[in-house]
Amino acid sequence: MNFFKYHALGNDYIVIDPQSFATEMTDERIKAICHRNFGVGSDGILYGPLPSERAAFRLRIFNPDSSEAEKSGNGLRIFCRYLFDQQLVKENKEFMIETLGGVVRATVFDAGKMVRVDMGRVSFWSDEIPMTGPRREVLREELSVRGRPFNICAATIGNPHCIIPMAQITDELAKTYGPHIETHASFPKKTNVQFLQVLDRNNIRIEIWERGAGYTLASGSSSSASAAVARKLGLVDGDVTVHMPGGSLKIEIADDYAIRMTGPVTKVAEGTMHPELFNISV
Repeated sequence: MNFFKYHALGNDYIVIDPQSFATEMTDERIKAICHRNFGVGSDGILYGPLPSERAAFRLRIFNPDSSEAEKSGNGLRIFCRYLFDQQLVKENKEFMIETLGGVVRATVFDAGKMVRVDMGRVSFWSDEIPMTGPRREVLREELSVRGRPFNICAATIGNPHCIIPMAQITDELAKTYGPHIETHASFPKKTNVQFLQVLDRNNIRIEIWERGAGYTLASGSSSSASAAVARKLGLVDGDVTVHMPGGSLKIEIADDYAIRMTGPVTKVAEGTMHPELFNISV
């Protein structure tokens, strides 16, 4: 049962190729693999490549709680690096990956250490995110959490995001309010949460609570959604650097809110999981 581990700005994933993994990916096994103390430990599992009729590769993305994510920017960059390391794609040659959140275009360069992904178009419409209530663009709405009102925006780039612009942000905001916003009744499929601080026309900072994973050092889809919201509000221009505790990503925002993300990937380890991890007799 082979695995490969990478991180993208401190957001770490385990890549598992279905062809070389001799056991079914049940909820219990996903949780065991991701557990920081009893397993290999990660922010999620990238399960692929799988066959696709829409792209060269298909990817499934599992959170540590075993829920399946529609899309992950960091996860996609890591998966692209894995494909490059396995000589399944070539440097500077664009290829396509299918996810639950849609098909994306990707390019690997700098010997696999940098990856560019066209993440798709951000939408702010409530029924697409999804968010309860009448169809509307969710911009600067009040949401009360634990007795505290927040001025929120919401967006989707294939997965849901709640973005909260503030003058100052801290990791404690994300850790304290993130889990309650994630599971708020306004978000029927739950939501990722970002606290957003605009630094200038080309730089923003975010703190992230990731749906199904918790407090996270970096997130590509969170960076994409937050940058798009900042531009929608007229606070930034089209080229934005998103600063996170784990590092920075470059986000290009087109006039139709299509997002191109560029950032690094680091290989951490590769190895074999022992059947004992899953209480399987040898």
